[in-house]
Amino acid sequence: MNTGGMTSPGVGPDVPNVARIYDYFLGGTDNFPADRAAAAKIAEAAPEVVQRVRENREFLGRSVRFLAAAGIHQFLDVGAGLPTRENVHQVARRLVPAARVVYVDNDPAVVAHAQSILATVPGTIAIEADMREPAAILRRVAEQGFIDLAQPVAILMLAVLHFIPDDAQAAAIAATFREQMAAGSYLAITHATAGNMSASNLAQAAQTYATSSAGSITLRGHDEIEALFGELELAEPGVVPAAHWRSGTASPPAIYGPTFLGGLARKTVARGSGPAAAPGADAPGR
Repeated sequence: MNTGGMTSPGVGPDVPNVARIYDYFLGGTDNFPADRAAAAKIAEAAPEVVQRVRENREFLGRSVRFLAAAGIHQFLDVGAGLPTRENVHQVARRLVPAARVVYVDNDPAVVAHAQSILATVPGTIAIEADMREPAAILRRVAEQGFIDLAQPVAILMLAVLHFIPDDAQAAAIAATFREQMAAGSYLAITHATAGNMSASNLAQAAQTYATSSAGSITLRGHDEIEALFGELELAEPGVVPAAHWRSGTASPPAIYGPTFLGGLARKTVARGSGPAAAPGADAPGR
């Protein structure tokens, strides 16, 4: 197993880490016995989880290709997790060789690992920041000048907002990013939903996630997830199971078992203020 510097205070090998659990589900090697044990418990409660995680990763690839084809060359990946195969910059640069990508995560071990991997990859950086402070993320990106938030950017929030238990806070996070995006920007979201998962299995999976470094997971319904896009213009086919978003396969009539719902939406109107006017912009950077 490649530990790759994946330990740090508070997220050591004995504490299940959601990024390492996700890595394990994707077939990666940056995980420990505690992560694999937690993954096994989650899979016991929700046998579909490995397939769903891989479908979510495939959604990332299709959405980034869509964005690159649409002329987007700046990407902000919030809650990026561990670098693994087919990262945002790898996918985007097949169509846009000069694409610039900022990876954001709140786990210092994940960020350190990403920084090590990306040290020799031009046009990419990884920063430690918390999605619960979206204005701070935007402020740091604007101050560094690595990407220009006055120009169109793609903001990716894939499989992360369900780690925000409070509905109002999740909505506020998405709203801040939407409000500060330039016209022509895109927001991509995937989010876990329960489908017809039984109450007992749902409780078992939630309890296991609660022991990880990310804390509890909150499953939301289609309408709640769609509302996260606010006034943005959803690309066809709207918010659907991630496996069926522009995959060439028809969506099933119902969601069976837990899955990720995903969508991609474009901002068509100018924002009221530039990134320097993000809430709290007069405070020092983190």
